[in-house]
Amino acid sequence: MVVAFVALLYASCADNAPSPKPDARATPTANTTTAATSALKTPAAPATAPNARAEDWNDAQIAWQSYDAGISRAKIDNKPVCLVFFTHWCPHCRNYSKVFSDPRIVARAKDFVMIRLNADDEAAISKAHSPDGAYVPRTFFLASDGKVLADVHAPRPQYVHFYDEHNPESLLGGMEEALRKVRAM
Repeated sequence: MVVAFVALLYASCADNAPSPKPDARATPTANTTTAATSALKTPAAPATAPNARAEDWNDAQIAWQSYDAGISRAKIDNKPVCLVFFTHWCPHCRNYSKVFSDPRIVARAKDFVMIRLNADDEAAISKAHSPDGAYVPRTFFLASDGKVLADVHAPRPQYVHFYDEHNPESLLGGMEEALRKVRAM
């Protein structure tokens, strides 16, 4: 039963997968055959976990920082911060990670201190940066003093810190707006 639950949970996170619906056939009844019941009790192979290495945040060209080091670096260099929250289990995060290989994102990232945090590992920081929910991926832009630029976000009515996971233009727009705001300060 646990394996079935994990499989349903994982399937619900898959790209464009509909939410799982209860399946009455999954619950054994009095009419269930002995073979079917014993199959439910037989340990199945564990559900395949998503490959944590499937992400490609372009570490070779993007100088990702930890939170504390990045905030310190932003103050020293007087640069804005691009703060990205992700998780290893999130398929949208894996898609979004590839946006950071776009040459225009790589070039623009040089104007920012880039911080990438696993929301599962950095729960307190993630919670502090979840004004509209703790969804992932979430991207924030901060001034060099570490304060969130609240009016710089993705152009959407909901999940405003969720930039297009497939199109770098969305993130580039946020980066350009953050730079304009910071330069005007």
